[in-house]
Amino acid sequence: MQLTEDGDRPTSGRVSTGDDESHCPLAPLVVAAKAGCKASFERLYRQLAGPVSSYLRWHRASDPDGLTNDVFAQVHRNLGGFEGDENGFRSWLFTIAHHRMIDDRRRASRQPQFQADAGVDESLGCGDVEEDAFAAMGRDHVLDLLAVLSQDQREVVLLRIVADLSVEEVGRMLGKSEGAIKALQHRALAALRRHVERSGEMSIP
Repeated sequence: MQLTEDGDRPTSGRVSTGDDESHCPLAPLVVAAKAGCKASFERLYRQLAGPVSSYLRWHRASDPDGLTNDVFAQVHRNLGGFEGDENGFRSWLFTIAHHRMIDDRRRASRQPQFQADAGVDESLGCGDVEEDAFAAMGRDHVLDLLAVLSQDQREVVLLRIVADLSVEEVGRMLGKSEGAIKALQHRALAALRRHVERSGEMSIP
């Protein structure tokens, strides 16, 4: 796993398993789903629900699976009005997930209550090498790493790695310039490097 400081996207390797459809091109599925093809929308769900759920879990959403279903319900309702390419669809999808996460966080702040550690479902396989590398570290270590970052830094890291969005897409989603996103990413990587150097457990390129 490597999150570059200046690159447009995280460098990633993709695991392919013969009948694995998790990396099918999104664009044809989106076009077909817009035309009313239920099977295509189901394939979009199977391909992207895992990353969306993981993104929500990393943010300690109260009900990641339920919110993921809400996200795709909204996508289904509004799909007819979507215009864009594959990257645009992924960005649109995670923008909806981001807004759902913020709404969930606001509800939780209005009604504070004790919750057991929701953690992260380490068995959730999304076929993404960066996310698999996070899971391999172990839940406690991942949470420890994320804890050293500011909220803005953590948001950028998750959107770049879990959502696999570009610097430009993350900037649009968070309402920040590309320069600001790169600066947050640079500071996040520096903070993670300092942390792991002190712990001596692993290295970050």
